[in-house]
Amino acid sequence: MTTLDLDTSNRARRWRLAPWVVPLFALSAIVLVPWVVFLARALPSTHAAAHWDIAWAGFDFGLALLLLAVAVSAWRRSPWLEGAATAAATLLVVDAWFDVLTSSTRLELAVAIGEAILVELPLALLCLLLARDAERVLRR
Repeated sequence: MTTLDLDTSNRARRWRLAPWVVPLFALSAIVLVPWVVFLARALPSTHAAAHWDIAWAGFDFGLALLLLAVAVSAWRRSPWLEGAATAAATLLVVDAWFDVLTSSTRLELAVAIGEAILVELPLALLCLLLARDAERVLRR
């Protein structure tokens, strides 16, 4: 049995999960909680990082590729739209989060908050709406 199996005998096309999926992800979430507590206590509040520029440029390049995937899959009305839009929304929220939290000056913080409120979060919401609509269309 794969992770997702479609039961094609039913007109509603119900799907079943493999029995290990729910326990695996529930356990992963539970194990992550003490790890987060440990990190919050153990990590310093500041840290200098090598290749900071490459890390951010690579992240933004990946985000650009995902946004392009959303555009192409929407244009082609592809079933990939749901996944691409959801992934893009996730990266947009992560980008906003880290831009705000890693701002060094008041100006950087103001720009990061402005970008988050005016660009990244609204675009993330739009991506989630596209993903929801794509899922509804695919269900039909």
